[in-house]
Amino acid sequence: MKKKSVFVLLFVILLFVNPLISFGQISEQIISGLKAGDAKTVASHFNENIELVVIDKELVCSQAQGEQILKDFFARNKPIDFKITHQGGDDSSYAIGKMQTGNGNFRIYLTLKSKGGKSQIVQLRIDKD
Repeated sequence: MKKKSVFVLLFVILLFVNPLISFGQISEQIISGLKAGDAKTVASHFNENIELVVIDKELVCSQAQGEQILKDFFARNKPIDFKITHQGGDDSSYAIGKMQTGNGNFRIYLTLKSKGGKSQIVQLRIDKD
């Protein structure tokens, strides 16, 4: 009887903890897209309109325009590595990461919101580190 109650208790705890662990996590596809300099993969996670800040240029653009701007950035700054340094969030999730390129290091800020059960990037900011 004691083993059964311990099992049930562990099961209930796992049910509540698992969503908390995965909440605020950035998709592995986004991370690998940034690491590889793959604008198409990253842009596939863009909201239909995205706030994009690349160094000193700030604009709100469509998903297709955002992909082209990101593609141009990657052409000038080929990524060597990308790592998430911090992530979290409550109503929306966010991540801060460092990108190493052949032309220096950049800090990447992502803000995502859930839309239709899928996290979409609503803001992408790239600053010189």
